[in-house]
Amino acid sequence: MMKDKVVVVTGASRGIGRAIASKMAAAGAKVVVSARSTEALESLVDEVRKQGGEAVSVPTDISKSSDVEALFDAAINAFGRVDVLVNNAGITRDNLLVRMKDADWDAVLDTNLKGAFLCTRAAAKIMGKQRVGRIINISSVVGEMGNAGQSNYCASKAGLIGLTKSVARELAKRNVTVNAVTPGFIVTDMTDTLSEKVKDSLLGQIPLGRFGEAEDIVSAVMFLASDQAAYITGQVLGVNGGMYM
Repeated sequence: MMKDKVVVVTGASRGIGRAIASKMAAAGAKVVVSARSTEALESLVDEVRKQGGEAVSVPTDISKSSDVEALFDAAINAFGRVDVLVNNAGITRDNLLVRMKDADWDAVLDTNLKGAFLCTRAAAKIMGKQRVGRIINISSVVGEMGNAGQSNYCASKAGLIGLTKSVARELAKRNVTVNAVTPGFIVTDMTDTLSEKVKDSLLGQIPLGRFGEAEDIVSAVMFLASDQAAYITGQVLGVNGGMYM
C-alpha cells in the first residue's frame, strides 16, 4: 500500500508519531522523521534499517522556517520526492486562562499550528509540482470540544482543523488531499502519569469505555495516506471512542 512512497513525519521521536513512522516503514515507505530529540530519532532510524527499511532523521524545530526548509530539502536530497506529510508534532503548556503566561501561549501555537503551517507550505510546493500528495494533520478531540486548562492547546488544534479545510480547497486541483485526524485520549507516557481518579473520570466520558491505543491512530493515518482515500479531502476523522460525536 505504501511501497516506495516517501513519508515525512514530524514529532516522530516517541508516541503516536513514532508509531506512525514505524508502521509506514514496515509497509514499504521511505520515511523522513523529524523531532527535536536527535538521540530518539536515531534509534528509530536504526530500528527501521534493521528491519530492511529506508529512513533518514532530520532534527527539526518546526516553528522555524529555516529548519522546515532544511527538513524538506533533506527529504528531496535523500529520496527525490515527498508523497505524504504527517503533521504530528505538538506540545502542551497547560494552565488556566487567567494564569497562562504569554510564553506558554506562544510556544504551543508556534509548534502546534505555525509548525504545521510551515511544513504544509513546504510540502505543498513539492506535491503541487508532482500533482499528487497526501497531507494528514494530527489534531485532537479537544480542538473540537474544548478542555479546561488547555486554552492554548485547544486553540492550536482547532486552528489545525481550519487549516486543513482551507488548504484542502487550495490543493485539490493539484490532486493533493488534506485531512485531519482527531485522537481522543490515547495511552501514552502522559496518560500513564494520571491518577486512577482522573483516569476513571476520563473513561466515564468515553462510550467505548477504554483509552485508545497508538495503533488506532496509526490505522486512520494509514488509510488517509493510501490510494483508498483518494476521493477524501477536507475531512476530520475522529478516533476517540465516541467521546465526541
